[in-house]
Amino acid sequence: MEFLLQNLAESLMVLGVLALIIEVAILGFSTFVLFFFGLSLLITGGLMTAGILPDNGSTAFWSNAALTALLSLALWKPLKIAQSKTDGKQVKTDFADHSFVLESDVDIKGETLYQYSGISWKLKSLQPLAKGSHVYISKVEVGVLWVDVVAD
Repeated sequence: MEFLLQNLAESLMVLGVLALIIEVAILGFSTFVLFFFGLSLLITGGLMTAGILPDNGSTAFWSNAALTALLSLALWKPLKIAQSKTDGKQVKTDFADHSFVLESDVDIKGETLYQYSGISWKLKSLQPLAKGSHVYISKVEVGVLWVDVVAD
């Protein structure tokens, strides 16, 4: 404990890096709390190393409390917006080139099952397709293969 207090600025920066590593690597940047705390520890340690802040425990505590609050107020909304952006682009899968002949009628209800790659998939189509139609997989969802007729 004595060593940490004698090297308070460096200790704060090491703890800040550890908090950032835990937030990003283990928690997947999902909570932000350790991110703000880690940044405040790094900033406080840097300011103490530069001689701008006095090197004592009370200053470390209060500057970290204030910086964590300020960082969370300033960065919460932009980080939340950045985290919620999704890419609506369809992903090309291994199923994209697979075509087959229907063994039974298919419609939007998804009552027809198709065994492929060791899994029983529900088959769905926006338009009713008759048994014997040559189809390809147009879209994949969890447990569902969307099919369309192959254009000859």
